[in-house]
Formats: sequence, C-alpha cells, structure tokens
Amino acid sequence: MLTFLAGLGLGLSLIVAIGAQNAFVLRQGVRREHVGLVVVVCATSDALLYTAGGAGLGALVERHPLVVDVARWAGAAVVLGYGALAARRAWRGGEELEAAGAAELPDAGRRVRPVLLTALALTWLNPHVYLDTVVLQGTIAASYGADRWLFTAGAIVSSVLWFVGLGFGARLLAPVLRKPGAWRVVDGVIALIMLAVAVSLVAGG
Repeated sequence: MLTFLAGLGLGLSLIVAIGAQNAFVLRQGVRREHVGLVVVVCATSDALLYTAGGAGLGALVERHPLVVDVARWAGAAVVLGYGALAARRAWRGGEELEAAGAAELPDAGRRVRPVLLTALALTWLNPHVYLDTVVLQGTIAASYGADRWLFTAGAIVSSVLWFVGLGFGARLLAPVLRKPGAWRVVDGVIALIMLAVAVSLVAGG
C-alpha cells in the first residue's frame, strides 16, 4: 500500500502543474465539449506512458535523444498554434455566448476530430511527458524492484483521478464564465500558458 501511495503521490506532483494539456482539459470541461473523450485520451495516454516507464523503456528514450528532439519541436509548433487561437479568441471576445449555451447543448453539433487531435497532440508531442512519465517515473519505479508495478499503478490512478476531477469539475466555473468578458480573461491566460510552454520547449534544447 505504501508503494502504491508513493506512486500516487509522485504522479500527482508531476501532473498538477498547469501546462498546455491541463489548460486544454480545463477549457473543454468548462465548455462541456467532449469532456469524456478528452479525459479518456489524456488518462489512457498517461497510463500507457507510465506502463512503458515501469517496463524499463526510460533508458531506451535516454539513449535516443532524437525522439525527444522531434517531439520538442513538433510540440512547440502545436502549442504555439493553439495559443494563437486562444489569443485571437481573447482579442475578439464573444466566447461567453458559447459558454452560456453549453449547458443546453453539451457536445451537440460539435466536431469530435479537432478536439481529439488537439488532445493527442498536446499529450504525445510534449517531451516533458516522456521525461516525467517514462524516464523519471520509470527510474523511481525500478528502485522498488518487484513492487514496481504497484508504484506504477499508483501513478496511473493519480492521472485518472486528476483528469476526471479537472475535466468534470471544471463545469462548476460555468456560472462565473457566463459573465461578459470572463472568457476573454480565460483565453488570455491560456494563450500566455501556451506561449510559456512553447518557449520552455524550444529553450529546453
């Protein structure tokens, strides 16, 4: 149990920081737009990466830095693009009208593909994800020897709990975001987060 809780604690410490992926999940949660899909994609992706780390693939990633470099530049481009869209929404405004009608039309008539592709891109094209889940978690899990899968299971559960709470709990903010201009602030903050993430990805090289 202590090993499981250690994995749970590490997973939460790695995932709670506000980044591109969390900002996207939060926004989809507030809009009630394909929240279940986004939560499943993010949690499942983390589970696969944590499992890879527990299986010892962290050393393989470290021996092939080109994989991380490709993900770093591709991720920076995706994050910048999403940040630019958020900045445009913040500048133009009018998003609060969509938030007001979200409760009546959750997911109705909204395209799934762009949401799915964005969730996948913000997850799999972020090299920090590989370093945290595969390399760092995998290295620590290996120190537990035969109990490494208990540690890995704790990390996976932490991811599921976080994304479910973030995605479905975000709707509690909907009444606040019905106020005029509130969404402009949210999108402005998201744009700044995306810019900071993109800069960190490029500078990380």
